[in-house]
Amino acid sequence: MRNILLCAALFLMMFSSCTTKPTMVACVGDSITEGAKHKWQSKTAYPKVLGDLLGKDFSVVNCGRSGTTALKESNFTYWKCNEFSNVFAVHPSVITIKLGTNDSKPGNWNTERFKKDYQSLIDTFLTIQPKPQIYLCCPVPVFEHSRFRIRGEVVTNEVIPLIKSLAEENNLPLIDLYKPFLGKGDLVPDGVHPEAEGAALIAEIISKQIN
Repeated sequence: MRNILLCAALFLMMFSSCTTKPTMVACVGDSITEGAKHKWQSKTAYPKVLGDLLGKDFSVVNCGRSGTTALKESNFTYWKCNEFSNVFAVHPSVITIKLGTNDSKPGNWNTERFKKDYQSLIDTFLTIQPKPQIYLCCPVPVFEHSRFRIRGEVVTNEVIPLIKSLAEENNLPLIDLYKPFLGKGDLVPDGVHPEAEGAALIAEIISKQIN
Protein backbone atom coordinates (compact mmCIF):
# COMPACT_ATOMS: atom_id res chain seq x y z
CA MET A 1 0.00 0.00 0.00
CA ARG A 2 2.84 2.32 0.88
CA ASN A 3 4.48 1.69 -2.49
CA ILE A 4 1.21 2.43 -4.28
CA LEU A 5 0.82 5.73 -2.47
CA LEU A 6 4.42 6.64 -3.23
CA CYS A 7 3.96 5.89 -6.93
CA ALA A 8 0.77 7.93 -6.98
CA ALA A 9 2.54 10.89 -5.37
CA LEU A 10 5.39 10.70 -7.87
CA PHE A 11 2.91 10.55 -10.74
CA LEU A 12 1.11 13.63 -9.48
CA MET A 13 4.40 15.50 -9.13
CA MET A 14 5.41 14.58 -12.68
CA PHE A 15 1.99 15.52 -14.04
CA SER A 16 2.07 18.83 -12.22
CA SER A 17 5.53 19.71 -13.55
CA CYS A 18 4.46 18.86 -17.09
CA THR A 19 1.35 21.00 -16.95
CA THR A 20 2.86 24.06 -15.26
CA LYS A 21 2.48 26.99 -17.62
CA PRO A 22 5.52 29.15 -18.29
CA THR A 23 5.51 32.74 -17.12
CA MET A 24 4.29 34.85 -20.03
CA VAL A 25 6.32 38.00 -20.77
CA ALA A 26 5.12 40.66 -23.22
CA CYS A 27 7.74 43.09 -24.53
CA VAL A 28 6.02 46.34 -25.49
CA GLY A 29 8.03 48.75 -27.60
CA ASP A 30 8.98 50.30 -30.92
CA SER A 31 11.42 49.31 -33.67
CA ILE A 32 14.18 48.57 -31.19
CA THR A 33 11.94 45.96 -29.59
CA GLU A 34 10.65 44.65 -32.91
CA GLY A 35 14.21 44.14 -34.11
CA ALA A 36 14.32 46.60 -37.00
CA LYS A 37 17.55 46.72 -39.03
CA HIS A 38 18.47 43.17 -37.96
CA LYS A 39 19.42 40.72 -40.71
CA TRP A 40 17.81 37.87 -38.76
CA GLN A 41 15.13 39.68 -36.79
CA SER A 42 13.35 36.50 -35.67
CA LYS A 43 16.58 35.27 -34.08
CA THR A 44 18.32 38.38 -32.80
CA ALA A 45 15.58 40.83 -31.69
CA TYR A 46 16.00 41.26 -27.93
CA PRO A 47 12.67 39.62 -26.93
CA LYS A 48 13.81 36.41 -28.68
CA VAL A 49 17.22 36.53 -26.97
CA LEU A 50 15.49 37.35 -23.67
CA GLY A 51 13.37 34.22 -23.99
CA ASP A 52 16.48 32.14 -24.60
CA LEU A 53 18.17 33.62 -21.53
CA LEU A 54 15.16 33.15 -19.23
CA GLY A 55 14.72 29.53 -20.25
CA LYS A 56 11.82 27.10 -20.39
CA ASP A 57 9.99 28.56 -17.39
CA PHE A 58 9.28 31.71 -19.40
CA SER A 59 7.60 32.46 -22.71
CA VAL A 60 8.48 35.84 -24.22
CA VAL A 61 6.29 37.50 -26.85
CA ASN A 62 7.58 40.33 -29.03
CA CYS A 63 4.91 43.04 -28.97
CA GLY A 64 7.12 45.69 -30.53
CA ARG A 65 6.03 47.79 -33.51
CA SER A 66 8.34 50.05 -35.46
CA GLY A 67 7.74 53.78 -35.29
CA THR A 68 5.26 53.74 -32.42
CA THR A 69 4.86 56.15 -29.54
CA ALA A 70 3.36 56.11 -26.07
CA LEU A 71 1.63 59.35 -27.04
CA LYS A 72 -1.94 58.77 -28.15
CA GLU A 73 -1.76 61.62 -30.67
CA SER A 74 1.33 61.23 -32.85
CA ASN A 75 2.43 60.17 -36.30
CA PHE A 76 2.04 56.51 -35.19
CA THR A 77 0.66 55.66 -31.77
CA TYR A 78 1.15 52.27 -30.13
CA TRP A 79 -2.42 52.50 -28.89
CA LYS A 80 -3.84 51.80 -32.35
CA CYS A 81 -1.58 49.01 -33.60
CA ASN A 82 -2.26 45.28 -33.50
CA GLU A 83 0.58 44.70 -31.06
CA PHE A 84 -1.28 46.67 -28.41
CA SER A 85 -4.19 44.22 -28.69
CA ASN A 86 -1.75 41.31 -28.68
CA VAL A 87 -0.58 42.23 -25.19
CA PHE A 88 -4.06 41.51 -23.85
CA ALA A 89 -4.44 38.40 -26.00
CA VAL A 90 -1.39 36.66 -24.51
CA HIS A 91 -2.47 37.52 -20.94
CA PRO A 92 1.06 38.20 -19.65
CA SER A 93 2.30 37.95 -16.09
CA VAL A 94 5.13 40.35 -16.91
CA ILE A 95 5.14 43.38 -19.21
CA THR A 96 8.19 45.43 -20.17
CA ILE A 97 7.53 48.85 -21.71
CA LYS A 98 10.25 50.39 -23.87
CA LEU A 99 8.69 53.40 -25.54
CA GLY A 100 9.67 57.05 -25.76
CA THR A 101 12.23 57.22 -28.55
CA ASN A 102 9.78 58.08 -31.33
CA ASP A 103 7.86 60.36 -28.97
CA SER A 104 10.83 62.75 -29.18
CA LYS A 105 10.21 63.59 -32.84
CA PRO A 106 9.17 67.14 -33.76
CA GLY A 107 5.41 67.26 -34.02
CA ASN A 108 5.07 64.41 -31.54
CA TRP A 109 6.69 65.61 -28.35
CA ASN A 110 4.57 67.16 -25.64
CA THR A 111 5.72 66.86 -22.04
CA GLU A 112 2.32 66.89 -20.35
CA ARG A 113 0.64 64.60 -22.86
CA PHE A 114 3.52 62.13 -22.77
CA LYS A 115 3.33 61.68 -19.02
CA LYS A 116 -0.47 61.50 -19.09
CA ASP A 117 -0.59 58.97 -21.95
CA TYR A 118 2.23 56.84 -20.55
CA GLN A 119 0.40 56.75 -17.20
CA SER A 120 -2.75 55.74 -19.05
CA LEU A 121 -0.81 52.93 -20.74
CA ILE A 122 0.32 51.63 -17.35
CA ASP A 123 -3.21 51.85 -15.96
CA THR A 124 -4.66 50.09 -19.00
CA PHE A 125 -2.21 47.18 -18.78
CA LEU A 126 -3.00 46.87 -15.07
CA THR A 127 -6.61 46.01 -15.97
CA ILE A 128 -5.31 42.59 -17.03
CA GLN A 129 -6.21 40.01 -14.38
CA PRO A 130 -4.33 38.85 -12.50
CA LYS A 131 -2.39 42.09 -12.57
CA PRO A 132 0.93 41.78 -14.39
CA GLN A 133 4.25 42.99 -13.05
CA ILE A 134 5.19 45.97 -15.20
CA TYR A 135 8.76 47.09 -15.81
CA LEU A 136 9.48 50.51 -17.28
CA CYS A 137 12.55 50.78 -19.49
CA CYS A 138 14.63 53.90 -20.08
CA PRO A 139 15.40 54.14 -23.82
CA VAL A 140 18.88 53.54 -25.15
CA PRO A 141 20.86 56.68 -26.10
CA VAL A 142 20.41 58.31 -29.49
CA PHE A 143 23.85 58.65 -31.05
CA GLU A 144 22.85 60.64 -34.13
CA HIS A 145 20.37 63.37 -33.31
CA SER A 146 19.22 64.07 -36.86
CA ARG A 147 18.65 60.47 -37.95
CA PHE A 148 14.99 59.44 -38.32
CA ARG A 149 14.00 62.86 -36.92
CA ILE A 150 14.52 61.41 -33.41
CA ARG A 151 15.97 63.98 -31.03
CA GLY A 152 18.55 62.61 -28.64
CA GLU A 153 18.47 65.67 -26.39
CA VAL A 154 14.73 65.19 -25.83
CA VAL A 155 15.18 61.50 -25.03
CA THR A 156 17.97 62.27 -22.56
CA ASN A 157 16.66 65.40 -20.89
CA GLU A 158 12.88 64.94 -20.98
CA VAL A 159 11.73 61.42 -21.87
CA ILE A 160 13.95 59.54 -19.44
CA PRO A 161 13.32 61.81 -16.41
CA LEU A 162 9.57 61.45 -16.99
CA ILE A 163 9.80 57.64 -17.21
CA LYS A 164 11.84 57.61 -14.01
CA SER A 165 9.22 59.73 -12.25
CA LEU A 166 6.42 57.44 -13.48
CA ALA A 167 8.27 54.41 -12.15
CA GLU A 168 8.64 56.07 -8.77
CA GLU A 169 5.06 57.35 -8.61
CA ASN A 170 3.63 53.94 -9.55
CA ASN A 171 6.11 51.96 -7.46
CA LEU A 172 7.24 50.06 -10.55
CA PRO A 173 10.72 48.67 -11.21
CA LEU A 174 12.85 50.67 -13.63
CA ILE A 175 15.25 49.06 -16.11
CA ASP A 176 17.99 51.45 -17.22
CA LEU A 177 18.98 50.75 -20.82
CA TYR A 178 20.54 54.19 -21.21
CA LYS A 179 23.67 54.15 -19.06
CA PRO A 180 24.89 50.68 -20.16
CA PHE A 181 25.02 51.95 -23.77
CA LEU A 182 26.98 55.12 -23.11
CA GLY A 183 30.25 54.91 -24.97
CA LYS A 184 28.98 51.95 -26.98
CA GLY A 185 27.92 53.71 -30.16
CA ASP A 186 29.46 50.86 -32.17
CA LEU A 187 26.52 48.70 -31.03
CA VAL A 188 24.12 51.20 -32.60
CA PRO A 189 25.41 51.63 -36.18
CA ASP A 190 22.65 53.95 -37.41
CA GLY A 191 22.57 55.94 -34.19
CA VAL A 192 19.17 54.67 -33.06
CA HIS A 193 18.75 50.90 -33.55
CA PRO A 194 21.05 48.52 -31.64
CA GLU A 195 22.19 45.70 -33.91
CA ALA A 196 22.37 42.05 -32.83
CA GLU A 197 25.11 42.51 -30.23
CA GLY A 198 23.34 45.56 -28.83
CA ALA A 199 20.04 43.68 -28.68
CA ALA A 200 21.80 40.88 -26.81
CA LEU A 201 22.98 43.46 -24.25
CA ILE A 202 19.41 44.72 -23.81
CA ALA A 203 18.18 41.16 -23.32
CA GLU A 204 20.90 40.48 -20.75
CA ILE A 205 20.03 43.62 -18.76
CA ILE A 206 16.29 42.84 -18.75
CA SER A 207 16.76 39.18 -17.91
CA LYS A 208 18.71 40.05 -14.77
CA GLN A 209 15.80 42.18 -13.59
CA ILE A 210 13.05 39.67 -14.37
CA ASN A 211 14.71 36.40 -13.42
